[in-house]
Amino acid sequence: MARLFETHRIRRSYTLDGMWDFRMDGFDKDYRLPVPSVWEQHPDFLSHRGKGTYTRSVYIKRYGNIKLEFKGVSHTAEVYFDGEKIAEHYNAFTPFSAIVKGVKAGEHEVYVKVDNTFGEHSALHTPNDYYTYGGITRPVVLEEIPDVWIKNIRFIPYTRDGVWNAKIEVLIANASDRAHIAAVKATLAEREMATELNINAGGEAVAVFDERFDNVKAWSDKEPNLYYINAVLSSENGETDDLIERVGFREVEVRGTKLYLNGKPMYMKGFNRHEDYAVDGCAVTLNHIVQDMDLMRDMNANAVRTCHYPNDERFLDLCDERGMLVWEENHARGFVLEQMQNPNFERQCEDCIREMIENHYNHPSIVIWGILNECAAETEEGREMYSKQYAQIRSMDESRPVTSATCRHFTDITLDIPDVVSFNMYTKWYQDDDIADRNDREIKWIKESGGDGKPIIVSELGAAAIYGYRDRSMCKWSEEYQAKLIEESLEVYMNDDRISGVFIWQFADCRVTEDGGWFATRARCHNNKGIVDEYRRPKMAYDVVKELFEKADQ
Repeated sequence: MARLFETHRIRRSYTLDGMWDFRMDGFDKDYRLPVPSVWEQHPDFLSHRGKGTYTRSVYIKRYGNIKLEFKGVSHTAEVYFDGEKIAEHYNAFTPFSAIVKGVKAGEHEVYVKVDNTFGEHSALHTPNDYYTYGGITRPVVLEEIPDVWIKNIRFIPYTRDGVWNAKIEVLIANASDRAHIAAVKATLAEREMATELNINAGGEAVAVFDERFDNVKAWSDKEPNLYYINAVLSSENGETDDLIERVGFREVEVRGTKLYLNGKPMYMKGFNRHEDYAVDGCAVTLNHIVQDMDLMRDMNANAVRTCHYPNDERFLDLCDERGMLVWEENHARGFVLEQMQNPNFERQCEDCIREMIENHYNHPSIVIWGILNECAAETEEGREMYSKQYAQIRSMDESRPVTSATCRHFTDITLDIPDVVSFNMYTKWYQDDDIADRNDREIKWIKESGGDGKPIIVSELGAAAIYGYRDRSMCKWSEEYQAKLIEESLEVYMNDDRISGVFIWQFADCRVTEDGGWFATRARCHNNKGIVDEYRRPKMAYDVVKELFEKADQ
């Protein structure tokens, strides 16, 4: 299942999930592995980093064009159809697709070369505080498309005189070698819109509708009202293609030092969440995605930060349904300047941002875009890269504020650029300061360093605890110490009117890479700061967070 709702009623579309043939370079043996999954699930590859090939046959019912879409391959993919290379993609966390024209009816072969090795070729996937798995980690979709087809829909809601309006852009592509006239119809909230477009051979055109919607209800974290846009293409032979998107009417604004959702102050209280489950790796199943949401909601969270990469669309669909506010960010975490000067860094970041926004723009739950967690914001060269990435996001989406989580305390020189200033703070874990005093010093520095008059978010706070390790002396790594420190931190941050949100690091324990030095400070080769462990077993901090988050709503 690629999405949580039906995306087509006319276009034939189906997933290629299931068992694929697999061959790992350097292993003289054939395997059968599930897709989606990570190859680390197999006993032969529990910590293997390398290159492997997935292969399967597909049956095409009739002559025509096909679209192959991969929701996620970790971390580099080369895709071949009947032996011909049709796509190459870098980054485990954004989808990509390829069109194959004029495919004959019958059996065909798809094979995918997958690489999760580290090196200069991979600027974003590096030894880090989370694990870079290998495999086809998210669903694969095969679609049969006509020569003229609907590529995507963009939904831009806004209010005018207190009434909801929306601009709807339907992008039509022409895969043929001749011009076509396309009749486009779109339906939203019982309103029908129609137009015709002339599309050049091999070109694209956009059908634009700008309409008033008097009777729709707004989307919010408390009332997540959703609507379907159904776009249909027609010709003299009838309806030929369609695309369905699910959207919500909502506006996000920054007014001085506060964030607003639909004109009301918005306070974000939630978790940083890695896509990592003990038995799934990063190929988290729908059952476990829903379990994560249920647990976060049980703790009265209303927000989640997708640290440190774009998330599975099914998780975002669930956030739309449940009213979970989302800070989604590009894939870049903890890089010093030397790493940011990798010749591939800026291009790979640019690709990730573009693919993230193009694919996730319509999710009403996403209220903030983030970039470059804990990177070299204290340097002039780093500042230039931050500026470029903020500019790229703003050129693609003016409707959401931008931010970046910093740990460059008292040295960051980029705080004047984003709309929201966010800082990661582990007082009494890495620093022995008083929490309230350190918070005051941090906010004073933010205001003096370009962040005055902006909303402030505590983007990370927390402490590590090994599940089941209890010690009444409250020594570090015990569940008691973690629970007490999180309680003290939330009591300070959530009662400070200068702060617009808090994100606990982190929701669940996650595996880290053993390459480099991460293992030395991460017991069990896991980041153990989760409120639940990698199997989602609650630690003592669970009930503390649940009570304090509930109290914040009163």
